[in-house]
Amino acid sequence: MTLPTKASAIIIGGGVSGASVAYHLAKLGWTDVILLERKQLTSGTTWHAAGLIAQLRATANMTRLAKYSQELYGRLEEETGIATGLRRCGSMTVALNEERHEEILRGASMARVFGVEIEEISPSEVKDRYPYLNIDDVAGAVWLPKDGQGDPSNITHALARGARKNGVGIFENTKVSAIHTSDGHITGVTAEKDGEITRIDCEHVVNCAGMWGRDVGHMAGAAVPLHACEHFYIVTEGIPDLPQLPVLRVPDECAYYKEDAGKILLGAFEPNAKPWGMDGIPEDFCFDQLPEDFDHFEPILEKAVNRFPLLAETGIHTFFNGPESFTPDDRYFLGETPEVRNFWVACGYNSVGIQSSGGAGMALAQWMHDGEPPFDLWDVDIRRMQPFQVNRSYLYDRSTEALGLLYADHFPYRQMETARNIRRSPLHEHLKTRGAVFGEVAGWERPNWFARDGQTPAYEYSWKRQNWFDNARAEHMAVREAAGLFDMTSFGKIRVEGRDAMAFLQHVCGNQMDVPVGRIVYTQMLNERGGIESDLTVTRLSETAYILIVPAATTRRDMAWLRRHLDPLLHVTITDMTAAESVLCLMGPNSRNILNACSPNDFSNDHHPFGTMREIEIGMGLARAHRVTYVGELGWEIYASTDQAAHVFEAIEEAGKSHGLALAGLHTLDSCRIEKAFRHFGHDITDEDHVLEAGLGFAVKPDKGNFVGRDAVLAKKETGLERRLVQFRLNDPEPLLFHNEPILRNGEFVSYLSSGNYGHALGAAIGLGYVPCAGETAKDVLASSYEIEIAGVRVGAEASLRPLYDPAAERVKV
Repeated sequence: MTLPTKASAIIIGGGVSGASVAYHLAKLGWTDVILLERKQLTSGTTWHAAGLIAQLRATANMTRLAKYSQELYGRLEEETGIATGLRRCGSMTVALNEERHEEILRGASMARVFGVEIEEISPSEVKDRYPYLNIDDVAGAVWLPKDGQGDPSNITHALARGARKNGVGIFENTKVSAIHTSDGHITGVTAEKDGEITRIDCEHVVNCAGMWGRDVGHMAGAAVPLHACEHFYIVTEGIPDLPQLPVLRVPDECAYYKEDAGKILLGAFEPNAKPWGMDGIPEDFCFDQLPEDFDHFEPILEKAVNRFPLLAETGIHTFFNGPESFTPDDRYFLGETPEVRNFWVACGYNSVGIQSSGGAGMALAQWMHDGEPPFDLWDVDIRRMQPFQVNRSYLYDRSTEALGLLYADHFPYRQMETARNIRRSPLHEHLKTRGAVFGEVAGWERPNWFARDGQTPAYEYSWKRQNWFDNARAEHMAVREAAGLFDMTSFGKIRVEGRDAMAFLQHVCGNQMDVPVGRIVYTQMLNERGGIESDLTVTRLSETAYILIVPAATTRRDMAWLRRHLDPLLHVTITDMTAAESVLCLMGPNSRNILNACSPNDFSNDHHPFGTMREIEIGMGLARAHRVTYVGELGWEIYASTDQAAHVFEAIEEAGKSHGLALAGLHTLDSCRIEKAFRHFGHDITDEDHVLEAGLGFAVKPDKGNFVGRDAVLAKKETGLERRLVQFRLNDPEPLLFHNEPILRNGEFVSYLSSGNYGHALGAAIGLGYVPCAGETAKDVLASSYEIEIAGVRVGAEASLRPLYDPAAERVKV
């Protein structure tokens, strides 16, 4: 079959992901799609996948995609005539200690509100379902009856046949050697088949290249940071009279078990993995296996023989070692790259590709078709990655940890241990010597909490109060009663300037941008559905220049959104200035006194009211002082050039000694903001959360004229709210909230928490979550009784539509 010279979309990679994207694009009516596979379908990593198909994932939308995958695979045989091998044999996850038991019980609560059938079971019930298992040290387990397993190769071939039936051209033994772009847009590829080189023009390219994904991204000029690791499993000889068994996961031993045709497959996600392919993947790689390494696998096998004693009497039929690709944060990649328009990715599945690809292919095809994602996909959005993360030394180091994260304890606040200290504030060493314990976001090292003298500056993880809980309480109360100083250098800082800057920002922001110089505006950038694409402040620096302050995690996303909406005829320049300035947030009732002690400027309400910026002298340096807050107290964000940051820090620290100033970390920032019910992007507000239902209507000005999302705002005003974001305080001061805990209204599950933390000033855990309210008033919503379910236990909660802390915002504007 001859390669065409033109297509609407070209999919690179013939594994399960590429076949799924092709299938779903065809279902949407795309008739000139082609898939190019360098060797044969499934010949990279798909063919040797274990084929486990679970439904429950870490968030509601990831669960939604996994459930869709299973449903799709269940109907493909009827449509295509190819059996997918789907068998809903159920799955069990077994806990061997109380911390893991707490984790799986919290997961069970989450599953119920996500619509996944699940049951907590006792050790004896584990034995009933898995008679061969040693349960001496089993603390408990969960049973998911609709989980199962499938045949990865047949699933892929079924998707491919379905795609072909709907007009997709699939070309094997076809290597893409170049990807072409013009003005930041995809224009085509060059491919080689049977010795002939063909230029194929196209509008879209989809990178489904699996462990080749980084190299394919490089051809397009886009960062796709993933790395292959060796993944091991064994298959036993046949076991006489072995019944059909559920999939079994024992994460405390890094192991999973799958019964198939009278044999047992034992696989592992060990904590210290073996990266592979640092020097590139061999050109002729096709259905290849990697060399055996029994020494590496032996510790897993020893534990497995104790757990499943029958293995000691059973021979090993196959010892398998094959490569799979892993990403720096153990979440796969989906979406359009920020560097190149219409260059899409669906790869880096971290060993959950079979259960994920059906849903991921559907979501990406819909995204390409509509020009926007069908629902919030920030968990896996490629825009979360940073350019430096394609560095091969970084990927090698991080991938040693990434493989094991699938079965690691998923403690709250758990931090990565490898490939750290890449992006550091100028204040990093100052803070380190003062006890800072750092966390990582977007590669930035940020102080999460500060250890006391004599305390080990390191996390001790738990689902209960961790070792830093009292430290955070002290920091929190210092902010509430005196002052706290936060290093927020990681803030994204985007400068928008030019004679048309104001008109451009009026178009992309919901709030009024035509404001005096020095004014700070809290706003959102909305999509056409009224969903929130970005949550930010915009400060007018001059008649023609603004500075946008965005979260560290979303800076690349926000830059891409701005550039996507910039009319090339406008005179506007958009520049990422993040590394140019450090930010010190001085917050608390004593913050004005501290600034008065190190600056000659006037910080009174008359001269520096809330929501304004002033250029100031501080110590012997210069800075900008933005009077805003994310903690709900009087305070200023101090922006200093990076060369003066250390000096400004020292000046504030010295001035604060007599005013109760404490250094504070990101855990305290979060606990303070949730007491004030301030929204957190990515949790409380996303691109599928309507700005009015999020309670942010005050930051949207439809009367200013047209802007992106205005029609959706006006429509929602007419039709009314379908849900409201509600703040909750537990009646019991002991339990902790994190996120995804179910909300019960009058005894019925209605939703789940979008975020949670402990409110030290309010004396209990605080959560935010959306509550359905179609046809109801605010009074109706609050008239109900509420409970939050935590690891299967229901705890009564107070509900409020106003901030429980300082509802009138008097402390902010004092």
